[in-house]
Amino acid sequence: MQIINKKYRLILFVVFIMLCCPLVCFSTSNRSIGEFDGRKNILVSTIGELRSSVENITPGTTIILESGYYNRGFRLANFHGSPDNPIIIKGSNPDNPPVFEGRGEGLKVSSCSYIKFKNIIFKGFTTNGINVDDSGKIDQPSHHLIFDNISILNIGSKGNHDALKMSGVDHFIVRNCRFEGWGGSGTDLVGCHNGVIEGSCYLGKVGYRTGNGIQVKGGSHSVLVQSNYFEDSGFRTVQIGGLTGKQYFRPLATYYEAKDIRVSGNVFVGGEAQIAFVTALNSTVDHNLFYLPVKWLGRILQETRNPQFSPCSGGVFSKNIVITYDGIKSIFNIGRGTDRKSFLFSENIWSSSKRDIDSELPTSEVDGLFDMQVIIERDLDGQIGVVGDNPLNNRAGPLAYQPWRVINDFSDIDVLSHISENVAPPSIVATQADEFDSTSNGATTQGVIVFFVVTTIVVLALVWILFRLYLLNREK
Repeated sequence: MQIINKKYRLILFVVFIMLCCPLVCFSTSNRSIGEFDGRKNILVSTIGELRSSVENITPGTTIILESGYYNRGFRLANFHGSPDNPIIIKGSNPDNPPVFEGRGEGLKVSSCSYIKFKNIIFKGFTTNGINVDDSGKIDQPSHHLIFDNISILNIGSKGNHDALKMSGVDHFIVRNCRFEGWGGSGTDLVGCHNGVIEGSCYLGKVGYRTGNGIQVKGGSHSVLVQSNYFEDSGFRTVQIGGLTGKQYFRPLATYYEAKDIRVSGNVFVGGEAQIAFVTALNSTVDHNLFYLPVKWLGRILQETRNPQFSPCSGGVFSKNIVITYDGIKSIFNIGRGTDRKSFLFSENIWSSSKRDIDSELPTSEVDGLFDMQVIIERDLDGQIGVVGDNPLNNRAGPLAYQPWRVINDFSDIDVLSHISENVAPPSIVATQADEFDSTSNGATTQGVIVFFVVTTIVVLALVWILFRLYLLNREK
């Protein structure tokens, strides 16, 4: 009987260890939840777990952030995915994203490539919300970075503190993001090339300086800003160009602040000046709604006196809907040193008279419509827009714009062909990143299923062993 009891206790101890193993594996500090389709998936729930996980990420890794509060930011430097195996860092629930809050910067990314950030909130950081750069290596940019469904809120109320700051980044996408309350720019691009900013919302906030919504400068080129919403988003809501210190240009030897920029299909509400061309070349502003700018609709400026730079020139303002009020200072403010006669205004719809418009543009409007009544209303989300049943919407404005899409998220981005056309080419919907995301979501579900299956088998084995021991004891 004692031998049986000893065996009984030994078996119980072994079964107990077996039962605990899945629990231990499932709750370790870096909880790997398996490898599916060649991708490594790690589930984290604290800032410590996240910082530990990012130290060893490799191509094909997905870090899944559980919903909750993370009391500091994090940093990535010199990490590289690949086109077929990008690195993904994402919140597990897009409807309840993880919230990062603290001092300094929420996320710093230096010299990285093929990484996607998705479903995350950065809130209340004092310097920048997200800061991306090339580590000062001007000829080695960060590249193929994606920010999708990221919210950046309440960043550095005073001074030049940006929600999203990018310096030396090529082939990037900023998609479906929300920017609310910032000191400098909502998105500040310095020496960035071949990128898209789309489907995002920029909201100025009382108590924040709000310099710009988007600023594209420092030798930036080939950037598409499309289908975004701006409300009270700064002194110059979208600034094509700027005034950058020579040491910050990428490349260093350039003759423009910004070139080949396209701003299309957006909605602008309020703001001191809604669009600005500043030492910018060959850029297009088309198919937007401009609603009630405070001082100017637009500005054309040459803010540098350095003879290295070409005069601000070659701008196109076409197929926009412009609604102004009587108290506006002027339609366009034109500065010295610009090539004002090189600008083209065509096929726009104006709420003001032709006489008033032509007297305040650098060149006369071509084929425009004047004194037009366009119906404007707020939607259920509180955003201003044009009413869809107006025939004028087929001619100009956001509803007449057909957005451009990259073929897949991590391919090279070539917007030059789109920028050079007056009419947008057919939409091509991105697919590759959705496959990666669904894989990692599936990994989460599969990991949980595997855990419960293993646990169930162990429990059933335990019940069977206990039952056999019970029968053996009765025989004795």
